[in-house]
Amino acid sequence: MAYADRVSLQWQLGALADGLACYRNAEFFAAHEHWELVWLSLEEPEKSFMQAVIQVTAAFHHLQTGNNVGAASLLQRALRRLNLFPAQFGGIAVGLLCHEIRQALQDIASMPSRAHPITAPQILTVG
Repeated sequence: MAYADRVSLQWQLGALADGLACYRNAEFFAAHEHWELVWLSLEEPEKSFMQAVIQVTAAFHHLQTGNNVGAASLLQRALRRLNLFPAQFGGIAVGLLCHEIRQALQDIASMPSRAHPITAPQILTVG
């Protein structure tokens, strides 16, 4: 069976759906674990795309544990990867995700003066 016949990014099913539910509940470590299972089976360009999504998730896990520097670094790497994709890719609104990652990076940079936690970017499905 060819790669294209066996792999698709269907966010309503299986590990992708489970990870998305975890992400939306701020269970970032669990989301990372679900999505890593999918990432292992992917080929390019989906593999790089999924790696960026996982990096966003890992970044917010770092924020939960107080590692702002690690979070910012992962968000910057994720943004570099995601900027290579069109506004919609793999069933995700990439343009919106990139915009919200940039906002999160600004929020992290000003964190000492912030009174409220940083909101994780939305991972919105399209299509």
